[in-house]
Amino acid sequence: MAEISAGAVKELRERTGAGMMECKKALTEANGDAEKAVTLLRERGLAKAAKREGRASNEGTVAIALTGEAGAIVEIGCETDFVARTDEFQQFARKLAAVAAQTGAETGEALGAATLDGESVAQRIGAVASKLGENVVCKRVARLAVPGGLVGGYVHAGGKLGVLVSLRTTARGAVAEAIAKEVSMHVAAADPSPLALDRSGVPADLLARERELFAKQAAQTGKPEKVIEKIVEGRINKFYAEVCLLEQPFVMNPDQSIGQMLAQKGKELGADVAVTGFVRFRLGTPGEA
Repeated sequence: MAEISAGAVKELRERTGAGMMECKKALTEANGDAEKAVTLLRERGLAKAAKREGRASNEGTVAIALTGEAGAIVEIGCETDFVARTDEFQQFARKLAAVAAQTGAETGEALGAATLDGESVAQRIGAVASKLGENVVCKRVARLAVPGGLVGGYVHAGGKLGVLVSLRTTARGAVAEAIAKEVSMHVAAADPSPLALDRSGVPADLLARERELFAKQAAQTGKPEKVIEKIVEGRINKFYAEVCLLEQPFVMNPDQSIGQMLAQKGKELGADVAVTGFVRFRLGTPGEA
């Protein structure tokens, strides 16, 4: 059997528009013969997207799926808002999120290799792209899981923004699920958007830049060094409160922080409730977590 190089896979992908894993599979079956591999992909309906591959997929939707102790979120791109808003596209995105939640896929490549309706997800994406006549891509996927806990979520504005939140708690039922959803809604609405769960999660380089900025601003006051140090620490603490989820004022009750709200809910439920993680996807902003 011929050895399949990464270059051969890349070339076939550029020619056909099929997924990387499907190209490798076709080349393997064709014993390295590129033309036979193209034929195989065409027979499977995976090469029809070749002309669409280069077209921008700036529209799309964010979808989530929840399975109790786990949840997944995906961003699926297409070319037009018209297609993005169709029931078919929205349902397909939710199916892909469900596959990710159930299989544990945490990358686009892993999701593409998973099975949906008897085919690989990569094949199903190709089929949907052919049917809709647009370039359809899985742009990103994330998954949260808490053994013995609960994962909730929220999708806003018809799929323009989605959030997952994981809770460590033994509580179950509608009240516990509502807490997860409310925290998800907070993450979606908070301004500024939370950057980390707590202070330990704030990136060190970001903190260093903020500290340097605050120091320069404080130095302009002409006050003594010790006073400047206190000013800087005060502003750092304020920065933490602005970007750490547990310290942010709860959007549904600004008199409480998220941490205080969770403590209160835990007392009411008779079970501890703690956020262990969150993921935030805004359509078209891949750098945003």
